[in-house]
Amino acid sequence: MSAPTPRIGIIGTGAIGGFYGVMLARAGYGVHFLLRSEYEAVTRNGLRINSAVHGSLHLETVQAYRNAADMPPCDWLLVGAKSTSNPELAPLIIEAAGEDAKVVVLQNGLGIEDDLRQLLPGYIHLLGGLCFICAHRSALGVVEHQALGGVNLGYHSGSAETPAQQQAVVQEGVAMFRAAGVDSSAAVNLAQARWQKLVWNMPYNGLSVLLNAGTAPMMADPHSRALVRSIMLEACGAAAACGHPLPEVLVDRMMTSTDHMPDYLPSMFHDHAHGRAMELDAIYAAPLAAAAKAGFAMPRTEALYQALRFIAARADR
Repeated sequence: MSAPTPRIGIIGTGAIGGFYGVMLARAGYGVHFLLRSEYEAVTRNGLRINSAVHGSLHLETVQAYRNAADMPPCDWLLVGAKSTSNPELAPLIIEAAGEDAKVVVLQNGLGIEDDLRQLLPGYIHLLGGLCFICAHRSALGVVEHQALGGVNLGYHSGSAETPAQQQAVVQEGVAMFRAAGVDSSAAVNLAQARWQKLVWNMPYNGLSVLLNAGTAPMMADPHSRALVRSIMLEACGAAAACGHPLPEVLVDRMMTSTDHMPDYLPSMFHDHAHGRAMELDAIYAAPLAAAAKAGFAMPRTEALYQALRFIAARADR
């Protein structure tokens, strides 16, 4: 007799939650989507992914919910909402979580699992999910997927006490994503993996807002390209100072891969353009505080952060 298929819940059905939720549903998993502003559009038209990798994907019948309390108990919960809303997300996660639930935080930044852990009961497994994907939402229930799509998973905390138990949970999640056609692997060191993703996120997210530009023009101009590299190097230095050294070739590898990507506007650009809060705390404030505590200065990153705070304050007026 085969094992029962896990029930998956999506908390935050934007670009990230929408993409991975549709991929998992198409693979035969029971996927349940928590929706707010998109509920009417999605129940009427379904979820659509316009993917440069997988073609046009349309999930016509969506198991959609307005309230987490109405969702069935889920074995896995994928949190695709932005870290700016985590305090409000915790009660929703608890309502939708089944017994022995695994929660995967598909968010950018540093320290997000630590903060969320304090708001969740100890029995819930908390994992970090690092998405390497170029995607954005173009309309209600519509996601534009330009490139990539892999997810690395790392265990943070929960009722799995031994390394073997924690690894078993991670491998279960990896197998689930792979079955859905999504490249996935285990992150040996979650904190190090978070810093590695920040090496890309810190320059491109903030500079896209400051310069009003996507990755292609940033990489084509020698001045902005040099600034990108300098911020990447600061992030690598901070990671090493915090006890998580990264490969020496990482910066060159990331810049080369970005050169070969289609022009991409990162999530922070879209958040700012649509009047949403930018993830400044998770992507900038937390890493800068960690670096300062370790005695490592990040002057260029600090300047970018201060400029973004000014932009955010003006937008709030």
